[in-house]
Amino acid sequence: MKLTFLGGAEEVGRSCILLSSDRTKIMMDCGVKIELKKNEYPQLTQKELKDVKGIFISHAHLDHCCFLPHIFSMGYTGKVFCTKPTFELLQVQVADYMRLSNPPDVTKQGLERMVKSFKIIEYRAPFKFEDMTVEFLKAGHIVGSALIKITAKEKGRERTVIYTGDINLMQSKLLEGADLENLNADTLVTESTYGGKDDNHPNEKENARQMVASIKKTLLAGGNVLIPSFAVQRAQEVLVFLDDFMNSGQLPKVPIYVDGMINKVMRIHRHNVIYCKKEIQSKILMSDYDPFRSDNFVVVEEKSTRGKIIEEQGGSIIVTTSGMLTGGPVVYYLKRLAGDPANKMILIGYQAEGTPGRELQEGKKEVDFHDSKLRVRMTVEVFPMSAHADRKQLESIPKKIKNLRNIFIVHGEKHKAEALAEFYRQKRYNTIVPKLGEVHNF
Repeated sequence: MKLTFLGGAEEVGRSCILLSSDRTKIMMDCGVKIELKKNEYPQLTQKELKDVKGIFISHAHLDHCCFLPHIFSMGYTGKVFCTKPTFELLQVQVADYMRLSNPPDVTKQGLERMVKSFKIIEYRAPFKFEDMTVEFLKAGHIVGSALIKITAKEKGRERTVIYTGDINLMQSKLLEGADLENLNADTLVTESTYGGKDDNHPNEKENARQMVASIKKTLLAGGNVLIPSFAVQRAQEVLVFLDDFMNSGQLPKVPIYVDGMINKVMRIHRHNVIYCKKEIQSKILMSDYDPFRSDNFVVVEEKSTRGKIIEEQGGSIIVTTSGMLTGGPVVYYLKRLAGDPANKMILIGYQAEGTPGRELQEGKKEVDFHDSKLRVRMTVEVFPMSAHADRKQLESIPKKIKNLRNIFIVHGEKHKAEALAEFYRQKRYNTIVPKLGEVHNF
C-alpha cells in the first residue's frame, strides 16, 4: 500500500492523505488551512483526484473537511463517508467557510454534487469498499470523530493502516475517550499536535479551579471575560463547564453570551446526544435539565446587539468564534475590549503558528489584527481545554496496537512531530515524519 501526504505534513492544517492499494485510491480527510493573509489548500492535482474512488472524513473541523467544496468543483463525483454527527456538523462548517472565504474556484454545481454525496457510517461496523475493508472507531476528539481503519490484500498478504485523525484518549465533559480496544495493524498515521517532549496537559481539576478563580476575579471587578473558541466541541465543552460552576454558585450569575455559529452546533449536539457519554444522555433523558439549553446562556441573534453587550455594567462572559482569532465575531469583541485592562481574554484551545491567538499566547501586547495594529491592554491567560491527545497519550497509542511496525506522524508543527518521532524510534518502530507531497510505500 502507498501513502501520499498532500497536507498536514510538518504543519497543523489542510489535513489530506491519499491511500492507495493495488486497485483503489482513497482520500482520508481534505481540509483547509486558514491564514490571515492567504488560505492554504492540499496539494492535490486534477490527475490525482481523477483516480480517487472515495473520501473518508475523520471529523468536522475545517482543517479536515472544508476542502470538499473545492474537490467536487474539480469534478469529483464519488461518495464521502463519515458518521452522522460529522455529516451534520460538516454542513455548518462548510457553509461558514464559504461565507467567510468565498473561494472563487468553488462552483454551484460542485456544491450540489457534494450535498448528495454523503454516506453515513456507524462506529465498529466494518464495510467493504472496492478491495478494502473500512471501519470507523470513536476518536474522542469531537462528537462524531473517528479513527479510520483500512485493510487491503496485496500479493496475498493483508495490510492494515489506522489513521487517528485528531484523537483524545481521555474523557471530557461530553465524550468518552478514544476506542482503542483490540486493534491490530502494521501501520499507524497519527497526529502530533501536542507531540513536544513537555506537551502534557495540566491536571484537569487544578486547571478548572484556577480558571474559575480567574473568571470570578474579573467578573467581580466589573470586567468582561472573552473566551474565543472553536465552534465545534470546544465551545460546547466550555459552555457546559461554565454552566456547571455557575449553577453551583462558584461563579457569579452573569450572562453567558454565545455568539457565532456555536448555537447551531449546540443544537446538533442535542440531536446527536446518543454519541455523547452516558452522563450527558442521562441528564437530558432522566431530568428536566438540558446542558445544551441552559437558562444561563444568552444567544446573540443580531450583530446590532454586540455593542450593547460591551456597554453593559456588571460584567459578562462572551464565548464566540473563532478560536484562533482569525475571523468571526471575536474580531469585533476583541477590538472593543482589548484596550481596557479590566477585561480578560482566556485562550482554551490550540493556537496555530502565524495566528493572532498564538502571538497573544506568547505574550505579545501588539499584534497585526485584520489590517490594523491592535494594542492589547486586557489580560490574556491560557487555560487549556484541549480535545487532542497530549504527549503521554500519544506515547501510549502504539502499545495498544498489535503487530504495529510503521508510524507516520502528521498534524503537528515540525519540531513537535520530530520530538515524538524520536520517542517512537527509541521503541523500535519504523517512524517517519513525512514532508508535504512525499509518497511512502509500506
